[in-house]
Amino acid sequence: MHLEDIRSRTQVMILGAIALAALLSPHGTGAVRVGHMSMYAEFVQTHRPSGEYMFESDEDEQFYVDLDKKETVWHLPEFIHAFDYDAWRGIADIVRSKKNLTTLIQWSNHTRATNEPSEVTVFPKEPVELGQPNTLICHVDKFFPSVLNVTWLHNGQMVTEGIAETIFLPSTEFRFHKFHYLTFLPTAEDVYDCKVEHWGLDQPLLQHWEAQEPIRVRETKETVVCVLGLVAGVVGIITGIIVLKTGRPDSIPGCRGSRTDPNECHSHSMVNAISLARTCSGIEQVLSSVLKI
Repeated sequence: MHLEDIRSRTQVMILGAIALAALLSPHGTGAVRVGHMSMYAEFVQTHRPSGEYMFESDEDEQFYVDLDKKETVWHLPEFIHAFDYDAWRGIADIVRSKKNLTTLIQWSNHTRATNEPSEVTVFPKEPVELGQPNTLICHVDKFFPSVLNVTWLHNGQMVTEGIAETIFLPSTEFRFHKFHYLTFLPTAEDVYDCKVEHWGLDQPLLQHWEAQEPIRVRETKETVVCVLGLVAGVVGIITGIIVLKTGRPDSIPGCRGSRTDPNECHSHSMVNAISLARTCSGIEQVLSSVLKI
């Protein structure tokens, strides 16, 4: 039997298992339109981890079977009291899959699978505020096989505390993805790296992350508007003084006509000048309100 035939049959078996899991879902039974999906994924291989058996609900991990401790480990606590799952059922499936793997290796004349490199993204769980506790997430996606080594680096030094990780999760096209977590206190001086080692990579991949210096656009805009307002106010005051000394009230808007009192025009000019000077404060407050939204 050719390798392509073996791969096709294996894919059909996996798709059949996924379809069966979806049909057995209480939300999917008898329904034409699927609102929720439940599925399970298992794999075995000749390297550690030697295998994995897990269930998902709407792409969230429900539980997995710890093959070493031979117990069910729940990821979503709300499912613990909803139903139970005997870990030995998963272990029995793994035993059968290992026997099938041995047979497939012999049929393929020990042909190795193609290594597919991973895609790595690092991002914070919450918006970053300097000095406020947060969590860095390293998402390793679309890799095969499920042999991976991930290390967190803080200022170039390996981190061993405050770290956590998920099991291998099914991704697209029979590949895997995985999340690694690091709790940290962001500062402007510290830098972090997620170091990923995989057979598909020629060398370890370092995905860098550091807190970005906030751009001071808000203060710059306020300063410009403030300066313009002050300039306009000064110009108004100078104009009022010149008009007052020259005695030409007709040159002031609103002070035209022979019946206009020069003192009144002077007061009117000074009020305009003061209003222009206050423009700085008023516009600055408006800008502050808009930028806060």
